[in-house]
Amino acid sequence: MASRNFLDSINFQITSPKQGTLLVSEPMLPDPNFFRSVILLTKHDPSGTVGFVLNHISVINVDNVLPEFTVEGIPIFIGGPIGNDQLFFIHTLGEQISDSQKIIDGLYLGGDMRQLESLLITGIATSDQVRFFVGYSGWEEEQLSLEVEDNAWIVAETTPQQVMRDSDEYWKEVMAGLGKNFEVLSRFPSNPDLN
Repeated sequence: MASRNFLDSINFQITSPKQGTLLVSEPMLPDPNFFRSVILLTKHDPSGTVGFVLNHISVINVDNVLPEFTVEGIPIFIGGPIGNDQLFFIHTLGEQISDSQKIIDGLYLGGDMRQLESLLITGIATSDQVRFFVGYSGWEEEQLSLEVEDNAWIVAETTPQQVMRDSDEYWKEVMAGLGKNFEVLSRFPSNPDLN
């Protein structure tokens, strides 16, 4: 029932790729890295596009990868197939963390990890205000535009609250939130042969 209430409050608007928008994969996108993915674009300009998959969680926590990070139990998401030896984070803490880069109003990329850790330890910030990723997703110049034209992705506006939402049904909820035509796609079985 909570899921339905969330869907009622979604007002996604379909748009063109730009920084701060979501890419929602079509139901049967064959690339296993992006199967039923929702990706936040953190950069989109003539030189290319960078984003992070919001709904592929790993079994590893930040403190498993960075023993010096003393806050336990914060999961790491698999941001994409590129740069799997790099750790990134997005957050809603803004200027409380120096060197953060604004993605959209209220949503930021990176910054000083020690400041983030301190805010979490003192309780000024909570773990639901930050999301960590190993790796990222990237497209070369014009590559993403071609994929969108081929209907591999739906591009939608979003909000920080929707980006930071934690849900096992994230792809379905975002797809259904795009409107009635897409709600049908959200119910499409992941393996039609088993239907």
